[in-house]
Amino acid sequence: MDMNFTADELAFQKKVADFVEANLPPDIRTKVDRGIELTRDDFARWMRILSTQNLAAVNWDKKDGGPGLSIAQKFLAEEAIFLGGAPRMVHFGTRMVGPVLLAFGTPEQKARYLPKIIASEEIWCQGYSEPQAGSDLAQLQCSAKLDGDHYVVNGVKIWTSYAHCADRMFTLVRTSKEPKKQDGITCLLIDLKAPGVEIRPIITLDGKHHFNQEFLTDVRVPVADRVGEEGEGWKIAKFLLGHERSNASYVSINKRNLKKLKDIAADQRVDGARLADEPAFRAKLSELEIDLQAAATMAMRQLASAAADKPVGQEASILKIRVMDALKRGHELMMEAGAYYAQPFEQAQIRGESNASQIGPDYLYRMTPDYFESRAMSIAGGSHEIQKDILAKRALGL
Repeated sequence: MDMNFTADELAFQKKVADFVEANLPPDIRTKVDRGIELTRDDFARWMRILSTQNLAAVNWDKKDGGPGLSIAQKFLAEEAIFLGGAPRMVHFGTRMVGPVLLAFGTPEQKARYLPKIIASEEIWCQGYSEPQAGSDLAQLQCSAKLDGDHYVVNGVKIWTSYAHCADRMFTLVRTSKEPKKQDGITCLLIDLKAPGVEIRPIITLDGKHHFNQEFLTDVRVPVADRVGEEGEGWKIAKFLLGHERSNASYVSINKRNLKKLKDIAADQRVDGARLADEPAFRAKLSELEIDLQAAATMAMRQLASAAADKPVGQEASILKIRVMDALKRGHELMMEAGAYYAQPFEQAQIRGESNASQIGPDYLYRMTPDYFESRAMSIAGGSHEIQKDILAKRALGL
């Protein structure tokens, strides 16, 4: 694939970069740079700002309410946003719910939900995993029983990213017990403010509140908020997970991390010289940069397939593995670059709750929590082991 962008494409990227520079709130930019946890208000403010320029859903076609960008523009827009210091959005609405509703939703569902997703008026989260059903999603037990024109939902969901920031959750539930477990799963859209929904925080090893556990007790969900037919949830889930794993945004996030890593290596010293000039460390930086260039090419191919309405295939699993491995290696190198100064872990600093002075350079105190978070990315969205099984069976026929 030709990765040499045209003058018009690069001009478009500069336009997006200039918009980010002028409109990203300084307090949000500082939080992202220092690794401080963002609040719902932070996410909502930035998402609404992006929506004013129709940049919240860069992957949507114009006919669906999106900006209708070319493949190159989609890639360059995200790169400009993330290299400009912006946070990653709570992207479940634009990246997951939106594409699902466009493919499987009723006209009424599209009219009700898509405009609010585009305008960032509603934030969504994903209710898939359960305490006994994570990577083996077919084992889920959260039940939904039909009662007139509503489903009554009972069960527990866990590891739900940003449920505490969300208005709604798209959820997989079990509506029947079939010999083949995948056949009894249905997709519902649940209002998180509905009676019977309890959201409990999970504070992870990085000290932040990313995840949550939801307890659903006799939650009534209108049949009108079922996506597809009963029993089609597994088909919808596979469609959605393909879009999640082919998400190119982490390529740009990795590039931002690489830039940060180079800055750190230029500042830190080893044996009296810059770490950036130490041959072994320079070789590691070069290897990471080469891997990111390869991942960028793969991401562009994924965007091209999506633009051509081709189903997301096994390439999504490859991209997910490569990008998340690069993310981990980048944070490992940051820890190596920071040495002793990277090791202090002050949860109050990460939560923005401390005025104490930093130990060592102020860019290093976030290295340990970021490293902890990166270790989980080989599990999130489908573990590497599951992705390799998918590739072995479907791509290699093993």
